[in-house]
Amino acid sequence: MRERALLPFLAITFAIAWGILAGYLFLNAPMSRVFGPITGHHPLFYLAVYAPAIAALLVVFHGEGPGGVRRLLSRLLLWRASLGWYAFLFLGVPLVFYVAAMWQGWRFGDPPAFASLSAWLVAALLMAIKGPVEELGWRGVALPLLQRRFTPLSAAILLGLIWGLWHLPAFLLGGTPQGAWSFLPFLVGAVALSLIVTAMFNASRGSLLLPVLFHFQLINPLWPDAQPLENLLFLAVALGVVWRHRRSMFRREGAVTAVTPRARA
Repeated sequence: MRERALLPFLAITFAIAWGILAGYLFLNAPMSRVFGPITGHHPLFYLAVYAPAIAALLVVFHGEGPGGVRRLLSRLLLWRASLGWYAFLFLGVPLVFYVAAMWQGWRFGDPPAFASLSAWLVAALLMAIKGPVEELGWRGVALPLLQRRFTPLSAAILLGLIWGLWHLPAFLLGGTPQGAWSFLPFLVGAVALSLIVTAMFNASRGSLLLPVLFHFQLINPLWPDAQPLENLLFLAVALGVVWRHRRSMFRREGAVTAVTPRARA
């Protein structure tokens, strides 16, 4: 994969997502009449969310054919990382949400978000097949290509801004999850999360499994709603992660730059 593949990747990613949501922004009545009102569970909303993955598969297939796609997807099987990263994924991320929620008035013993385990499982499944799929594009293609030219720190900040900006139309529409949020705290949070996942990505030698798990934990319906404070707490966590991994974050040497790594002989 050449660095120039980043431009068509971004063009396709924004064209699909912004095109769908722009239709509802500027032609809401006819779009709603034909396709139904937009919601977070609408098939067109899922298509918009899948835009980075669709773009990734298209540019990789164009550049390297089916073999390249298989090598990209094989990174979902890379699981080796320190126990610290797994502890952060399964303990640290929920802790951020609970601390932020308690700071905003949530208390243990408040009514649960779901009446039954089956209700949560359905909600979790819907989340698992939505947001985490983005990582095929953001960390599958964009981050390795950016790290060929920038340090991981700079690549993470730039990709975080792009990632956050890509969500912007959803903030302008009612019926989407982002419609009730403020964009600026979300953008700060996107950059913070990008810093964290970049350190995780490089530490796991380009794993897509860990970013997918991280993304799912960020939208896990089991955690209490902690907007917008969660973004500031994740920023604090991100600063700690950057300091902890400063040797790798401030230099390009050792950063993962392969989109479709080939097996070593």
